[in-house]
Amino acid sequence: MSSDPSVLNGLRRLLRGAGLVLLLILVVAFVAILVSLRLLTAGADAEAVELAHRWNEVVLIVVGVLGVVAVVLGWVVWQAVQRGVTKPLGTLAAEVRKASTGEHDHEIPRVGTGEVAALSRDVEDMRRELVQQVAEAREAHAEAEDAQTRLRDQARELERSNRDLEQFAYVASHDLQEPLRKVASFTQLLQKRYGDQLDERADQYIAFAVDGAHRMQRLIQDLLSFSRVGRSGEKQEDVDLEAAMRQVLVDLSERIEEVAAEVTHDPLPVVRGERGPLTMLLRNVVGNALKFRHPDRAPRVHVSVAPSADSATEWELSCSDNGIGIDPQYAERVFVIFQRLHPKEVYSGTGIGLALVKRVVEHHGGRVWIDTAATQGTTIRWTLIRSA
Repeated sequence: MSSDPSVLNGLRRLLRGAGLVLLLILVVAFVAILVSLRLLTAGADAEAVELAHRWNEVVLIVVGVLGVVAVVLGWVVWQAVQRGVTKPLGTLAAEVRKASTGEHDHEIPRVGTGEVAALSRDVEDMRRELVQQVAEAREAHAEAEDAQTRLRDQARELERSNRDLEQFAYVASHDLQEPLRKVASFTQLLQKRYGDQLDERADQYIAFAVDGAHRMQRLIQDLLSFSRVGRSGEKQEDVDLEAAMRQVLVDLSERIEEVAAEVTHDPLPVVRGERGPLTMLLRNVVGNALKFRHPDRAPRVHVSVAPSADSATEWELSCSDNGIGIDPQYAERVFVIFQRLHPKEVYSGTGIGLALVKRVVEHHGGRVWIDTAATQGTTIRWTLIRSA
């Protein structure tokens, strides 16, 4: 607590003392009037009149003294207010204007006493707090500008990386596949022309070479598909999944007939996205179900749809089969590129199918996961944004 005398307390003491003096003078005047009236009513002789006249003079003197005291008191109060309030507040206002017109680091000195001094301290504390907030705002602004600069640099780097990736895609789709086609074709020509001169082991080696070339071609094609997701240049539009599924069934008709599979689906909705990648998504989930069929029963595949329980703007789709299933411990691993759970001699493929599905779904703002509660086969679930 401040040890400075309070201006208001000083004024209170001054006014209290002046009030007591005025009260005493008024009491004396009142007594003088009462005595004068008593003397005049007791008897109107010359002595009584003279005494009353003296008492009246006393009253006049008291009134005069009262007027003088009032003037002096007013002057004293005025000086006290000027010295304790008006001048310190004027000085404080000038200091505040100086600090508010650009000199934010200008320290506001302590002025006056009591409440005025406390006010000047509060104003100085407020100035320091504002200066600190301004400094923090400037620092945050500088950090934001730095982040924007880094973001622009990263955008340029990403653009350069995309150009490199496009160049790689061109090379992979043309220059890399051409030697593989030559290896496969010339190896097959070798077997055809000199087949009668080669033994069984040579035929086996030729088969290995042709199979390896074909598998490398499939791998390159799958990598191209994976890299093109989100970079195809297709515009977002309303995509009828029903029409996309009809196209998928046509594309997979030979494989469906070969394994005697039954592929059914619910009436599929219209979603917002890119037609090509969404068609590829359906082709991959259905093709995956046909590939990993159970050896003891014909494949049964069903694609269903329902409103998403988590968002009113999404559909939740699923593809269920009666195949060999997926161990729940590998429910996340199957979506990682090149992750295979079975030897390629047992189940063909490049290990990119479900990674491609995840990339397409996430590019369209959805989620994809394995339903580990499925009791038979595999159920893959994913969400897509509804059409507007």
